[in-house]
Amino acid sequence: MQTGSLLVRKRIATLFFLFTLTFFLLGGRVFWVQFVRGAELSQKALQNRMRDVPVESKRGIIYDRNNHELAISISADSVYAIPAEVLSSGREKEVAEKLAQVLSMDEKKLYERITRSSSFEWIKRQIDPEKSKALRKMDLPGIGLTEESRRYYPKGTLASHILGISGVDNTGLEGIDFYYNDLVGGTKGRIIIEHDAANRPIPEATHKYIPPVDGANLILTLDETIQYITERELNKVFKERQAKAATAIVMDPKTGEIMGMASRPNFDPNRFGDYPASNRRNFAINDAYEPGSTMKIVTAAMAMEEKVVGPESKFFCPGYIKVGKETIGCSNRKAHGDQTFAQIVENSCNVGFVQVGLDLGIDRYYKYLEAFGFGKPTGIDLPGEAAGITVPKSRAKQIDLATMSMGQANAVTAIQLTTAVAAVANEGKMMKPHLVKQVIDKDGKVIKKFDPKMVKQIISPDTARDLCYILEGEVVNGTGKNAYMEGFRAAGKTGTAQKISPTGGYLANEYIASFIGFAPADDPRLVCIVVVDAPKGYPYYGGWVAAPVFKSIMEDSLRYLEVPKQEEKNAQSDNPQTVEKVVVPDVVNLPLSESIATINARGLNVKVSGTGNIVYQQTPRPGSRLNRGAQVIISLSPFEKGKENGEVTVPDLQGKSMKEVARVLADLGLHLVPEGYGLAYEQSPPAGKVVTGGSSIKVKFQPVGE
Repeated sequence: MQTGSLLVRKRIATLFFLFTLTFFLLGGRVFWVQFVRGAELSQKALQNRMRDVPVESKRGIIYDRNNHELAISISADSVYAIPAEVLSSGREKEVAEKLAQVLSMDEKKLYERITRSSSFEWIKRQIDPEKSKALRKMDLPGIGLTEESRRYYPKGTLASHILGISGVDNTGLEGIDFYYNDLVGGTKGRIIIEHDAANRPIPEATHKYIPPVDGANLILTLDETIQYITERELNKVFKERQAKAATAIVMDPKTGEIMGMASRPNFDPNRFGDYPASNRRNFAINDAYEPGSTMKIVTAAMAMEEKVVGPESKFFCPGYIKVGKETIGCSNRKAHGDQTFAQIVENSCNVGFVQVGLDLGIDRYYKYLEAFGFGKPTGIDLPGEAAGITVPKSRAKQIDLATMSMGQANAVTAIQLTTAVAAVANEGKMMKPHLVKQVIDKDGKVIKKFDPKMVKQIISPDTARDLCYILEGEVVNGTGKNAYMEGFRAAGKTGTAQKISPTGGYLANEYIASFIGFAPADDPRLVCIVVVDAPKGYPYYGGWVAAPVFKSIMEDSLRYLEVPKQEEKNAQSDNPQTVEKVVVPDVVNLPLSESIATINARGLNVKVSGTGNIVYQQTPRPGSRLNRGAQVIISLSPFEKGKENGEVTVPDLQGKSMKEVARVLADLGLHLVPEGYGLAYEQSPPAGKVVTGGSSIKVKFQPVGE
């Protein structure tokens, strides 16, 4: 009996011990699940129950200054998968196979994606409407479609480097779309639906829709028409000259507003993946180059402001100048002789500008170099702006100062140089360049406004006006003659710079041709720069390659803006006594018919003296200012054919065809000895040399395409 009682007690103790152990194990498990892993498991349970589908916002519309749409958002379906629903259907292989057929994707990779341990998977974004329709008919388990928006550029390639591109996730990747992404992008929305264990939506459970907030709209400073004109003309020179790259910028100097900006090569932002990534590089702001003679505008502004020179200051150019051990020459070592400062600008005389730079000195040169904004970004509202490259002042020597003064040694961006020259055109006031005028909401309410911002007054209004007059002479009489526009007074400067070699020094046969200028010269409305990288063929000079592009862009843009021509302005003048002054062109050595046409185009009359077909001299001298309607006397070549001892001045034949050269020389009583074919690029004896009638002139010709 006692033994049985002991056995019972032992069994009770064992059961109690087991019960206690089980209790503690269960309690520990509850503690582990509830407190240690509670948050994790709760999140997993939520993922199993909740279906969270993102809803993209629409990016804001980008307009030009006249409210023409340049970039809009359109709807497109995107395909997604809910892996839990696909797996519960047991048809995952069938789903992967059918998706692969419709979407042209890899079946194996699709299978891996739709069976992942996740609550949501994107399959393919922004598919074609036909594919979307096919998937809706199939009604595959766990596969859904949601509406997204994608960028569409209705003008195709127009302003592509400014507008930039957007990715499939509705995020700006380049250009304005990237720079103002926070404003234009908007805020994503969400659709949240709770499901039961059988993956069925629970009617009375959580159903939440968080609507997206669409992005704000941008109104740019660009004018669609001026942008089109700029791209049209840039396309021509880029293709005809088979250049490596090219860019053009049109700016309002009084406000800093960019009216047009284009770079080549270009791309279509609707299909940017079809183009090399290099095509998306914006030459206008991303690349620095040695500007060559266009930089002489800045050197001239410095020197005139510091009273180092004036328009009539005297210089002498023997064709070269020594700076220390180095010798710097003018183009082809041409000696310009006695010149005024205005004439060294017109002739783009390197010797004269080296003298001016050395007279300025390093300290004053760098003071203005910094003031004009070189060596630092302008702050234009586009990503990736380059700062340019300047020789550090601490190690600058006299030879560096000499070469910088004529446009070498330092590298600038097109936007930097445009901003600097715009300051000259704007009475010395530098404005910050910008591309956005206003930010507005969908109802047209202005959220943010970008007013013109003056950076600083760099030179005085008097200096700026005097320099504008000198630069007008450069277009009328100097190397920029091809930029002359009938009815509009244009001012500017040509530039031709050898390209820097990646291994050091300069490339022998590659140049950057450029022209920068503004019009009308007396009241500038637009500033325009044209830069062409490595144009093929001869002549490759800025006056031949870039100046005609400037002329075409500015003529059409000024007409579009209804800027009155000079004669119209005079007719509208309140003072009937006001008579317009015009600059006398240089027609020496030109054929008679061309000379008469050139002088008449300035609104001047012509009196012809002597016989022949080539102009020998003219009165008054080139560069003089006469009242419109005044008379210019031109004397024809005194050389009489048959007199072998007559003296003749050899004309400049560069850039002319063989037929033109033969005609000019024949009229002067000289013999042509041609070599090659195409356009003239070298002659012997050189232009300006006096020879005896009947002499032979050796001229080398080269095809434009070489």
